[in-house]
Amino acid sequence: MASYTPPSNDKAEIVMEEQANSTALAEEDPLPLEGTPERLLAERKLVRRLDTRVMPTIILIYIMNYIDRNAITTARLKGLEQDLHLSDLQYNVVLSILYVTYCPVQIPSNMMLNWIKRPSLYIGLCVVVWGLTSTMTGVTQSYGGILATRLCIGIPESAFYPGTIYLLSRWYTKKELAFRSAILYAGLMMSNAFGPVGHRKYKESLKAYQPPSSWPLVFLLIWRVNWVSVRGDGCFSLRPLKGFMMAIKDPKVWIFAIMNVAQLLGLSFVNFFPTLTATLGFNTTISLVLAAPPWILGAIVCCLNAWHADRTGERFFHQTLWWWGVMLGFIISLATTNTAARYVSMFLMACGYAGFAMTLVWVSNIFPRPPAKRAAVIGFVNGIGNLGNLMGSYTWKAEWGPGVYASYSLNKSKFITLSSLLDYHPSMGISFGSLAIATVLSLVLRQWVIRDNKKLDEDEKLAFGEANRARVEEAARLEGITFDQAMQRRKGFRYLY
Repeated sequence: MASYTPPSNDKAEIVMEEQANSTALAEEDPLPLEGTPERLLAERKLVRRLDTRVMPTIILIYIMNYIDRNAITTARLKGLEQDLHLSDLQYNVVLSILYVTYCPVQIPSNMMLNWIKRPSLYIGLCVVVWGLTSTMTGVTQSYGGILATRLCIGIPESAFYPGTIYLLSRWYTKKELAFRSAILYAGLMMSNAFGPVGHRKYKESLKAYQPPSSWPLVFLLIWRVNWVSVRGDGCFSLRPLKGFMMAIKDPKVWIFAIMNVAQLLGLSFVNFFPTLTATLGFNTTISLVLAAPPWILGAIVCCLNAWHADRTGERFFHQTLWWWGVMLGFIISLATTNTAARYVSMFLMACGYAGFAMTLVWVSNIFPRPPAKRAAVIGFVNGIGNLGNLMGSYTWKAEWGPGVYASYSLNKSKFITLSSLLDYHPSMGISFGSLAIATVLSLVLRQWVIRDNKKLDEDEKLAFGEANRARVEEAARLEGITFDQAMQRRKGFRYLY
């Protein structure tokens, strides 16, 4: 059994609690004493192994996870609606129905992940199942068929993202977690950049043998990569249901969940980004190419933002600053029809996901223990939050899209009628308001955590008072550790904000 605890006074609440395998560092040599040079060297070796062996696989799977869910937006540009005879409303239903299963299943999935001994088998099985389901999407011939596949794909995919963040929070300290999570999310943003373009190149390479429509190839290609990526732990005394009950009784959990709903509604343009670039007036190929640079910049910003957040320990501004950038992008798009200015606004929008990458990291920092509660909170916040994506499917409506004009009467008595190009302006207004709400809720959480830190300061001054001792004993009981160990962890611990 290996236990990874940093030596500094500002020690992380997130410790490595997984059982090591036969080749793990702890079994090669006895674990050095905390604070010694040998211990620091051992910790660096452990982190390096995680970075080189675990992170690349997780990033690849996460890219496939996201492409699976959003390949349908690329398929739309390739004739999906025409081939399946879908109306605009039916397409929105197809897009959103995934979240009917994806959102609620995340909570029990994460609760199970904290309980089972081999998370690798559980997540690996989910990857294979969602790859096969994605393949079935490519052979559907009707509205009902694609609804069924989209509904089913949400079940296995729900296990991955919240589960991965939870596992990362067990492997990395709070001063290491944000950057690793950002690298994970940067991989997703790069898939936004090259996924649509890559599909187009793949299609062109198959001109010698091409089916009547090209959109099924999107889903077949995704299944193949999923399968290749898959081919190429400890128990806790606290039951998953107990952790879930602790989570839903905590008011901060609900604030995080509502904030995440507002955030994802505000960022829901991601599901329509190729269509959004089409508002610039270029053909399909150029629109897909233009969608790439904003996400490349966004991936770079995401990593740099998280690196700086880890260095400083600050969370609020590293999250909300990029939301404000998205809001500025909406203002630019609403205020001008200049092509260059509107394209610049899309860079600001893409960079907004640097803030989203900090959300579950902050959740892990604020709800460190016990692990069962942390697992339930991550699943709950991410699961409920994805309702914002569901609502976003109906926010970016086709009747508000590229080339659509809205007519309205300025003066009925004089019959003066004006006509304006929509280009998703109503959608941007809704998203702007959602991000404003998310900012307010994030500020509430920041102030709440500042107050909690002040209470911790007071508790340290009354270190062995009877009331404080009872709270520490209860925390030790829930975590399965001794009172002395709980006191040692409590010393110097502060929430990040």
